[in-house]
This record gives sequence, structure tokens and C-alpha cells, in this order.
Amino acid sequence: HKAKFLNQQQLTKLLAQLELGDDISWDYFFLLIAKTGLRFSEALGITPNDFDLTRLSLSINKTWDYKTSSGSFALTKNRASIRKVPVDWQVAMQFAQLIKDQPKDQPIFVKVGQQIYNATANDRLSRYCKRAGIPEISVHGLRHTHASLLLYAGVSIGSVARRLGHSNMNTTQRTYLHVIQELENQDTDKIMRYLTTLM
Repeated sequence: HKAKFLNQQQLTKLLAQLELGDDISWDYFFLLIAKTGLRFSEALGITPNDFDLTRLSLSINKTWDYKTSSGSFALTKNRASIRKVPVDWQVAMQFAQLIKDQPKDQPIFVKVGQQIYNATANDRLSRYCKRAGIPEISVHGLRHTHASLLLYAGVSIGSVARRLGHSNMNTTQRTYLHVIQELENQDTDKIMRYLTTLM
């Protein structure tokens, strides 16, 4: 049974296990999802054209249909999934080097005709989790980790929902109810501390 998400310390330990060399690999795939919260199929569909390195953003406008043997671009999960996701400058610099000689309109993590399995990525990620001495998570767990850490950092539910490509905030609230309740408990403590100063 895998954990749903990691805390910041655990994620830092996991990212330290990644072997980020000169070539695109599953490790860069994990890094990108941890830093952006993309869905598995969205990350597979990323092409060099999707990076706007001057504006530090990544356009999500398609996915990769990895479930069929032919493998091809497919539509996003919903209209809200078409979005621009801001990326930090470190990720932008790393990917600028990786994609500079890649075909602009081809997926960077998949070779056309190559069969991709979610289980392959999850197995590799599990090995890294074990090596780091942290709970095992899936690739989807990296997406949950990204969103949870943003909520703990004080980012609004609306902003997190847009970043994840949720069609409405109710999805985000339902999915991250445990985090929201914990934050509300902290807010209650803050409110009580504040009210006691009004004397």
C-alpha cells in the first residue's frame, strides 16, 4: 500500500536520489511532475515547443495516449486541463539544455512507437523511495505531493486547482480535504491567539 503524498523533507530526500545526467530520462520525468503537478499522460505529451523558457512556463494542451500500442497525442482530460503552468528557473535551465537538439513537435519522454507502461515508472520510483528511506509513492503520488505542499505553503485552493487543471475547485477540495482540515485547525489556533490580543 503506497502513501498518497510525501512531506517536504521526504520529497527532498527523493529528489536527491534522481540521477540527472545529460540525457532525458525517467528521472527528469519525476522531477518535472514533482515541480509542476502534471498528470502522467500530460508529462508524456510534453514537447520542446511547450516550454516558454523566457516566460518560465509550460503549456499543457495535449496528452500522450500511452495505453494504446500505437501511442499518439490525445486530448487533455477536460477544458480546464489546457493551461500554462509556471516553472521555476532551475527547471527551466535544466530542460533548456535537454531539449535544445530535440525535434520541436515530438514528445521528449517518449519515442514514437515506443510502448510506455505506468508500472515501469512506478517501479523505478519505488526503488528510489526505498533507497531514500521514505514511504513509497506512485507517480500520481508526486502530483498529490506537489499540490499538498503548495497548500501547506499557503497557496490558495483556486490557484492549486488551476495549476493541476481541475475543472472546478470542488475536485481540489475533495481530493485535498485532509490538508485543508489540517490548515483550518491551524487557522483556528491563529484566530484564537489573535482574539486574545484584542484586550
